[in-house]
Amino acid sequence: MTSSSSTTTPSKHAFETRVGDVKAPKSGINALILDYLTKEGYPEAAAKFSKEANLELQQEETNIKRRREIQHAIHVGDIETAITALNDLDPEILDMEPQLHFSLLRLQLVELIRQCNGGDITPALDFATTKLAPRAAMNSDFLKDLERTMALLIFPHDSLQPEHAALLHSDLRRKTATEVNEAVLMRQAQGEAALRQLVKMRAWAESAARSKKKDLPERIELGLNGEDNDDYENGHEPMILST
Repeated sequence: MTSSSSTTTPSKHAFETRVGDVKAPKSGINALILDYLTKEGYPEAAAKFSKEANLELQQEETNIKRRREIQHAIHVGDIETAITALNDLDPEILDMEPQLHFSLLRLQLVELIRQCNGGDITPALDFATTKLAPRAAMNSDFLKDLERTMALLIFPHDSLQPEHAALLHSDLRRKTATEVNEAVLMRQAQGEAALRQLVKMRAWAESAARSKKKDLPERIELGLNGEDNDDYENGHEPMILST
């Protein structure tokens, strides 16, 4: 007696079939990638990709590098250096963007508190008193953020509430760096990367369709993390992009 087994290949959802039938022009995709590399601050990658794709750089490499250096300083917690570099790049930006200025100063306070590590808290208190308190006195949202940040001086860092623990997470550095970069781009009449706008638009469209009970797959991949690709064109790894 013999037995045989068979495997059934799951059929594609109608939506996935329609998406697969859409063929985006390579020139348009290349332009999106170059725009992303330029505005997100990857000068070497942008220069290399522009040559491979036969496209002109959208900004001078020096400008991209300066924005990247500011982002890097924020990512490593060197906020004072980031603020100095930002002022050198655009002396008016922090005066014109008080929310951004406060966010940077609050992050600098967080880094000072992190450095205290149970020791002398005087530098953090002095900084909060001179740099943040005057701004918080004029804005209720700033005051709430300052109070939440000062709680880091009171409670042990290993038993913080989620809203306080989030201030010590690296995500706050990344979020602030992104806000700074986007503010600089706006001041330069550039705007955020088109790819980020498309991802946000796509998320909104899916949410709207699901709210109207449209027939969609249970999960729709963005297609930006290379889950279906075993090799990468021209040696570039797939991009991971979050909103």
